[in-house]
Amino acid sequence: METTNIGLIYNPIIATETRIKYVLYARKSTESDEQQALSIDSQIKEMTTIAERLKLNVVAIKRESHSAKASGQRPVFKELLEEISKGIYNGILTWAPDRLSRNAGDLGTVVDFMDEKKLIHIQTFGQTFSNSPNEKFLLMILYSQAKLENDNKSINVKRGLRARVEMGLWPCKPPTGYTKFKRMDQKCEAIIDPVRAPIIKQIFEKVGYQNWSGRKVFHWLKQDIDFKTENNIHLSLGNLYVIISNTFYYGRFEFPKGSGNWYNGAHEPIISKELFDLVQTQIKSQIMEPRSKQKEFAFTRIMTCGLCSSGITADEKFKKHKDGTVSRYVYYKCTRVKDSKCKSGYINEDDLIRQLQNLIDDLEIQTVPMREKITSEVKRFKSFEKMLLGRKSPVIIKDIDIRNYAKFILQEGSMDEKREFLRCLNSKIFLNGKKVII
Repeated sequence: METTNIGLIYNPIIATETRIKYVLYARKSTESDEQQALSIDSQIKEMTTIAERLKLNVVAIKRESHSAKASGQRPVFKELLEEISKGIYNGILTWAPDRLSRNAGDLGTVVDFMDEKKLIHIQTFGQTFSNSPNEKFLLMILYSQAKLENDNKSINVKRGLRARVEMGLWPCKPPTGYTKFKRMDQKCEAIIDPVRAPIIKQIFEKVGYQNWSGRKVFHWLKQDIDFKTENNIHLSLGNLYVIISNTFYYGRFEFPKGSGNWYNGAHEPIISKELFDLVQTQIKSQIMEPRSKQKEFAFTRIMTCGLCSSGITADEKFKKHKDGTVSRYVYYKCTRVKDSKCKSGYINEDDLIRQLQNLIDDLEIQTVPMREKITSEVKRFKSFEKMLLGRKSPVIIKDIDIRNYAKFILQEGSMDEKREFLRCLNSKIFLNGKKVII
């Protein structure tokens, strides 16, 4: 919004014009049918020349870039009408009638001001309008013609969009993994992006077949492979979830969104519908499953990354052998919360346990809770022995080595037992690459 005061131009010849104070209103339309129209600066230059030639009293210049299609949506024009109502201006100088209005609401306000003699004169590049029946009638015709053009254009655009989607063509920018032909004769045809489409397919496969969470896929895309869109930006976590819920990737789309109108796309699918459905099931289960039932690992939340001080997370992988057996492997790594580029690597759980066992002698252990745990375990074993064999032996724990018991727990204990033991440590444990340090 900008208003510029300029010097008064007095017209001694046309007496009826001397009392008219004009405001020069220039608007650059954002509508497609006016893309070739004069720019705001060009409009001002041309209309200022007209003002000098006709000796019009121009007291202010106003600029605006909002569309005139909808009523009440232009702040500068709204301000102009308020100032005309207050008597600050009573004339308008503008390039063409459609600069002022393309809707019935604003047109009615302008004509009402002319009827009330608050607006005496409108001067355009090729026409003049005053408070006479014929000129007001012509003004309303020109306004109505501009509105008719807008309405017809809207109908034509919608018809064109319907024709395209019925042909299976997506009329908007295609999602990541696709691109568009640059040729005008192949407008709206989405084609496979050879760089990004394979990654999009991997995203679905990792979620569907390997049960990866959205956040894990997000970190993989950003930190491991540095995946970027056509606009050279990383995907946000929200955009990632939009991708894995987009039916466009298996060949179907809804247009407009939320309308319930579905179409079979003419584009080549990146994934199958079966994989898409599997991903939706996996994502739903990940969201709905309470944290207490999610996968837990023995040594998470008790170690810290030795490089960036982030937490430690874990991942499990399964390998099927030729004889049909399946081996399970658990790997621990830095979460990279505090440093997205942390270079701490992975460590296998078996290697982690061996290193902890080797460090037991150097760890500071709270002996009281450990002895209570050992006493409880021994008593439980004695009760089992008595029940099974019918004999009772005394409970003797004084010769039990706590550190050997700890090594046993690390190797053979349950996940809860391992966690309970690690909570008894006074020493902090750090994971630096593939090495455990205290």
